[in-house]
Amino acid sequence: MEEFKLFDAEYKFLDIIWELEPVNSTELSKVCLEKLGWKKSTTYTMIRKLSERGILINENAIVKSLITKEQVQKHESETLLEKSFDNSLPSFLAAFLKDKKLTKKEAEEIKKMIEEASK
Repeated sequence: MEEFKLFDAEYKFLDIIWELEPVNSTELSKVCLEKLGWKKSTTYTMIRKLSERGILINENAIVKSLITKEQVQKHESETLLEKSFDNSLPSFLAAFLKDKKLTKKEAEEIKKMIEEASK
């Protein structure tokens, strides 16, 4: 799953694609100019690079992702957990929640997720 490793610019670019897909490459370059300040050539280079890595497909000037935002988020969170918290979810949660106040709704959502995961 190493191919899901994305740089910030790639993630921002994919975020636009996930929102608009399927999207015409010309339209995509206009949106990238507006949102990211990219020239058309930068957008087309990014399309090519991510297509070569199997992350995007560009057929007949229509760009679509081959991976979901959820797949990338899962990979990123697993990498963070492994690298920074020795694969310990309780350690991660303790660090994340330190000095934070959860709303009752957030606490209920987290509790429900834990219950679902432990079934």
